[in-house]
Amino acid sequence: MRKTEILHKPVLLKETIKLLNVKKDGIYVDGTAGFGGHSRAILDRLENGRLIMIDQDPDAVAYLKKNFKSNLVSVIKGNFSEVKSLLKSVGVSLVDGVLLDVGVSSFQIENFERGFSYHDPSAPLDMRMSKEGKSAEDVINNYKEEELLKVIWKYSQERFSKRIAREIVKRRKVSPITTAGELVDVIKSAVPAKFLRKSSIHPARRTFQAIRIEVNGELSALDKGLTEAFDSLKVNGRLAVITFHSLEDKIVKKRMVEWCRGCICPADFPICVCKHSPVGKLITKRAIVASLEELAQNSRGRSARLRAVCSV
Repeated sequence: MRKTEILHKPVLLKETIKLLNVKKDGIYVDGTAGFGGHSRAILDRLENGRLIMIDQDPDAVAYLKKNFKSNLVSVIKGNFSEVKSLLKSVGVSLVDGVLLDVGVSSFQIENFERGFSYHDPSAPLDMRMSKEGKSAEDVINNYKEEELLKVIWKYSQERFSKRIAREIVKRRKVSPITTAGELVDVIKSAVPAKFLRKSSIHPARRTFQAIRIEVNGELSALDKGLTEAFDSLKVNGRLAVITFHSLEDKIVKKRMVEWCRGCICPADFPICVCKHSPVGKLITKRAIVASLEELAQNSRGRSARLRAVCSV
């Protein structure tokens, strides 16, 4: 078993903590606690408040329980999409703030056994954040060609998704595809040589992303988790969300705009008859991105987008 040192650099840390406006006696939720980078900064600002740390990864939960021993902290194994019931399990209904950092952690990417990266040829095709349920290997070897095409195109907009899906089905008829290296070879064989030479992006990057999203049900979890998190806020409570690709950011942006919308009558109505009132107020008019200074120390923050909303 290979060991991976846990060196977690939380992205947009200062900006996130500022947007959460942490009060010393408040109740806060880190719905994707990982290895506690953002959580540590929240806890440092609490005196008699409470921090509830949630993560579906058993490795992360074990680490958090060992390293966050405080009577202010509760560590829960679970998916943030079920935040209401998870809060109820520790006797909490409403909170002052929720943070969702929906990216894959550095530990998960760099840990050979977790199978998230395309850089280690011998890595297994796993990609399960919870270590439970169907794996990437199951998706690659059992989905029909049209299902693979749909997943790869929908979740990555890979221009060669049809060719890649066709090649995967062709190769697995010879023998199951079980390692990252085997899948990378299949993808490379499906992409025209001139694009392999010209592109600065690894040819497997988009496909691996799409398979990971499918394995973990990431977009449906995000959609449900946003609703549950916002509904769990006290009046003037804050929800901050960090995303790492455009599909996630679009979901977050759309949902926050909906919460902050007043009248929803058709545009051609002369007066408002819906009496609809906004339930939220945008804190960030535009997504916040990492500074050049931060990117120099943590290149994984280059695609991070931070948005926040306040309940009213």
